[in-house]
Amino acid sequence: MKSIYNKLLVLFVLVALSGCTLDKIENPNAPTVSSFEEGATQQDLRLLTTGLEAVIRNDMGFHYQTVSILGREYNDLTQVDPRYTGEILIGPLDNNGFLTTRAYAAWYKVVQTANLLLTAVDNSATSLSTPALDGYRGYARTFKAYALMMVANRQYSNGIRIDVDDPDNLGAFVSYDNALTAIETMLNTANTELLNAASEFAAGEDQFDFALSSGFAGFDSPATFAEFNRALAARVAIYQGDKAAALSYLADSFMDEAGSLDAGPAHVFGLTGNDISNPLFYVPNQQRYMAHPSFEADAEAGDTRVAEKTSLFDPEDDPDQGPITVTFDGLSGDRQVTLYSSNVDPVSIIRNEELLLIYAEANIGTNNVEALRVLDIIRASASLGGSTANPLIDSEVEDEMLTQRRYSLFGEGHRWVDLRRYDRLGDLPLDRAGDSRISEFPTPFAENQ
Repeated sequence: MKSIYNKLLVLFVLVALSGCTLDKIENPNAPTVSSFEEGATQQDLRLLTTGLEAVIRNDMGFHYQTVSILGREYNDLTQVDPRYTGEILIGPLDNNGFLTTRAYAAWYKVVQTANLLLTAVDNSATSLSTPALDGYRGYARTFKAYALMMVANRQYSNGIRIDVDDPDNLGAFVSYDNALTAIETMLNTANTELLNAASEFAAGEDQFDFALSSGFAGFDSPATFAEFNRALAARVAIYQGDKAAALSYLADSFMDEAGSLDAGPAHVFGLTGNDISNPLFYVPNQQRYMAHPSFEADAEAGDTRVAEKTSLFDPEDDPDQGPITVTFDGLSGDRQVTLYSSNVDPVSIIRNEELLLIYAEANIGTNNVEALRVLDIIRASASLGGSTANPLIDSEVEDEMLTQRRYSLFGEGHRWVDLRRYDRLGDLPLDRAGDSRISEFPTPFAENQ
């Protein structure tokens, strides 16, 4: 990991987003980590914020693909690499293979980029006020917590490192529960910083000292970015089983029963300059990322989410043949994943729909009627009638909630985590003799050296 930090960090922080205009930096030909860490200028800080938002997208698609395969949401039947239908579904996962190391390294690149920005802010040579600098801190710390949450969900009981500030003296691995506690604390610290940044401005004039991409439209000020921060905190709280905290965090988030279910910050993409395209866009009827057959088979009649998120595979090379079933390595499917309509569609980080589902989950056991009321909002959006779950039976409401999460958040990285936290990985189908249900990724080999 130290090697990754030292050799690649500057490259990633210099990646620019499409549509962002950056001020000229003092050393454009050979910027170094130390030039940012010591006496960073305002332009340096702004450059680092752009780089942080950009680096989060690197290998983000790989993360969602692998956890979606583990959660039997969809399969990679493209025949590009046999490990996508072999190792990841059969196990054991190679602790030195790319299925284990690639996303792990990518999320820690985000963490170290955020650390660099925090160090640059603390040692900057600018005359910015403390609230303005706190805007940078809250922004960086929020994304750092987000990246740690994502890698913690991959590693689970194998644990993760929280303290990686010094690549030459990395902190010890901590348990999943302790990692979530540290991440929650980090988000709360960031929220305090964001609100302090917001306090400097008069009503309606709240702003950061830097610009965010269009993916953060509506969340591009300290106060509104704090709503995003609270949404992430609600997700962490529900992972911890702390329903009261989840409800408290949601109250300060952007959750809106009457709002668009897709509302929320997102990664944005482009096709020019140093930008990248959406890695989760699959060319229809060509790239064979196929929904697991159970996604359609288990769906309630009339659920429009099946057709919204998948479509029948109908290869254009034989238009008269019609839809076909794709088969590879003993796996098959006839519905392709169509979550995105183009290679520049944004990818949500957290959506209003997830917040409503968290709200429903947080009410189970104490106010099941309220939980079902909100779940019925989700059902209605999918053209379904009211739930038939008995509000007097917690397990029935829980089943309903998990079903709605399965179909509303399909392919967004939740199914595998949800079944694991409810001790229901045994519900995952085994499609072939020898298949297994993997609960976590191993600690990368290099981390044990």
